Amino acid sequence: MVLLSGGLDSATTLAIAHAEGWDCLALTVGYGQRHAREVDRARQLAEGLGAIEHRVIDLDLAAWGGSSLTGDGEVPRAAPAGERAAASIPSTYVPARNTVLLALALAYAEARDAGAIFLGVSAVDYSGYPDCRPAFVDAFRALARVATRVGLEGRAPEIRAPLINKSKAETIRWGLALGVDYALTWSCYDPCPDGRPCGGCESCRLRAKGFAEAGVEDPLGSDASPGGPGGVRRG
Repeated sequence: MVLLSGGLDSATTLAIAHAEGWDCLALTVGYGQRHAREVDRARQLAEGLGAIEHRVIDLDLAAWGGSSLTGDGEVPRAAPAGERAAASIPSTYVPARNTVLLALALAYAEARDAGAIFLGVSAVDYSGYPDCRPAFVDAFRALARVATRVGLEGRAPEIRAPLINKSKAETIRWGLALGVDYALTWSCYDPCPDGRPCGGCESCRLRAKGFAEAGVEDPLGSDASPGGPGGVRRG
């Protein structure tokens, strides 16, 4: 069971699970984010990376606000990646998002008797979200063992986060070695009206930093980098 957002981390995670020999069920959640590009890309990635089943469900986490990613305020144009204070949690944090998504994945995995749940969180090049840290993943592992029938039977699915200690550059190199087409992925939080990545949100900047450090060109083009035309906010 792979949580597949349509971003480069989750695409790489699906490729890793597939390469390990798992028959992969992919789950994508439309949670009320500002645009549907990630969901559209997830559909293409699930097919291209060999998922045997792909479910897309809608769950409106925008209903109670609390995040600029779901329309509560403007998405900030971040300082260059790496300059944000480590203790700062940006407004793009969606309250308890990964807890909610993993709970859905756990239910799906238990119903289908899946042996593992893969998610693409990283605590290296990331936005400081609390639900991307090893402590969160460890806590959910413990939850899976006590909150499900399969857990009580000693068969709780593994909770796998293969990128948790990987930088974006390391993730990209791993994905390229596994044949991931990063042209199909999407990272931008708040695209320009003409459809290009904004180049200025923290997700765009982290992506640009990763490709630069990996020494490869982003297949989405220069618009995805801070210096590209997409770095100027339009509209």
